[in-house]
Amino acid sequence: MTDATPRFEHAPAPKGRAIRLLGEWTAAQFAQPRLFRDLLRTLPREADRQSWDLRQAAQLDHVGAQMLWDHWGQRWPEQVELLPAQRTILERVAQFTRRPEPAPKRGLWEWYLATGASVLRGVGHAKDFIRLIGQLTLDLRELVRAPHRAPWRDFSGHLYHIGATALPITALVGGLIGVVLAYLTAQQLRQFGADAYIVDILGIALVRELGPMLAAILIAGRSGSAITAQIGVMRVTDELDAMRVMGISHTYRLVMPRAMALSIAMPLISGWTTVAGLIGGMIAADLSLGISVMFFLKALPAAVSLPNLILGMSKSVVFGIMIALIGCHFGLRVQPNTESLGQGTTASVVTAITMVILVDALFAILFSSVGI
Repeated sequence: MTDATPRFEHAPAPKGRAIRLLGEWTAAQFAQPRLFRDLLRTLPREADRQSWDLRQAAQLDHVGAQMLWDHWGQRWPEQVELLPAQRTILERVAQFTRRPEPAPKRGLWEWYLATGASVLRGVGHAKDFIRLIGQLTLDLRELVRAPHRAPWRDFSGHLYHIGATALPITALVGGLIGVVLAYLTAQQLRQFGADAYIVDILGIALVRELGPMLAAILIAGRSGSAITAQIGVMRVTDELDAMRVMGISHTYRLVMPRAMALSIAMPLISGWTTVAGLIGGMIAADLSLGISVMFFLKALPAAVSLPNLILGMSKSVVFGIMIALIGCHFGLRVQPNTESLGQGTTASVVTAITMVILVDALFAILFSSVGI
């Protein structure tokens, strides 16, 4: 039985030595990636200066011919011996092979056009987002006028899925952050003998900043992506078009219940995350500094004033509405294909988390300037 493995050997030729092909140079043989790579690595580099003899090859198809043609630099060698059928295949490959066009270099004009396109996309997003806020305001006015027609079942369902089901993960993350923050703070305070100030640091950090922001980031990644995916799937399955045909407002039935649910759930989740963080901090403070839980609980009200608590809860309401609107905005912009759905979900999560951090920084600057 003959060996069908594609291979080559050096054979004598009238002018020096020739490269003689043996075996079957076909797609079935090249299905083994390792064999294909080994052949490309061992074939002589200066292929166009070699003498080639293909007459001993048992079989040559278009895959093998394409490999040889590319190895030859897409031009005929100076000396090549072929059978008529092999020449026909190689000529056909040479006729239809096209060199890939080099990527055009981006000049100043191309950069200018790309920047303009990015600006226009950003303006389009901003315009649609402002329109969504305005429509939501009109829908809230309609809700006040006719509350019995409001989608209360949708609201309660979103309140459960966004709020109640997020409690375990937010408590876990909040508790771990409290433990880490307490241990890192304890190492520094121990050097100055200011162990008791760990209550002030943990209280202000968790109640005013870390608790609301951690909860908002978790909800943005968890529920914000779900909102975009749900509305995006409705676009892919033409449910949004069906609602428009039936005269049902997208914002009234889809955006408003989610915004209302998140505006109520976010302060509760934020408080829950803050409490979990304080519990973790108390345990870590007791283990690392010997500060008892009772001392921590007695000193906490004096360390955290009421304005700080109100500020943290107020930020959570803004975060919730913003996450819901961003998720709905990108969901409504999804095109009826799965690729756009994935891109919209990713953009929604990234934008929501970025805006949460940005708005939190604005709150910190604004309220620190007025002494809160």
